[in-house]
Amino acid sequence: MQALFCMDVLKNESDDIIRRLAEMLDLKPDSQPFYLTLIKGVLENRPRIDSLIELFSSNWKISRMGCVDRNILRIGTYGLLFCPDIPPKVSINEAVDIGKLYGTEESGAFINGILDGIYQHEVSLTLGKNQSEDTDNPPTPRGQGV
Repeated sequence: MQALFCMDVLKNESDDIIRRLAEMLDLKPDSQPFYLTLIKGVLENRPRIDSLIELFSSNWKISRMGCVDRNILRIGTYGLLFCPDIPPKVSINEAVDIGKLYGTEESGAFINGILDGIYQHEVSLTLGKNQSEDTDNPPTPRGQGV
């Protein structure tokens, strides 16, 4: 979150700043791959991430959100969409906890509401897709093999 916050404030997303921020944060060697995946993943997918955040933020433009909340939401949304090995509730709870720690008094509830909306939306899309696939390829009734 600190790296995305700095990059957002500085308006600099270069590989050089990503590397320099990793050095400043004094990341442990085993944390660096996840750091790079997370930062680059958020940056590469930011248009989709930001549009989902705006969609579920009830009349808030992403540019009007506080920088802390905005970047916590980006990380949380990235986790929900692109990190299948991280349970959705973990992504949401981590984001809420970070928001409570570094954001305003309202950040936790604000972040929770938006990420929960995004999660529910993604679940409904997945269920709709799976139902569509089931309709295209209906299961064979038992005892009637092909």
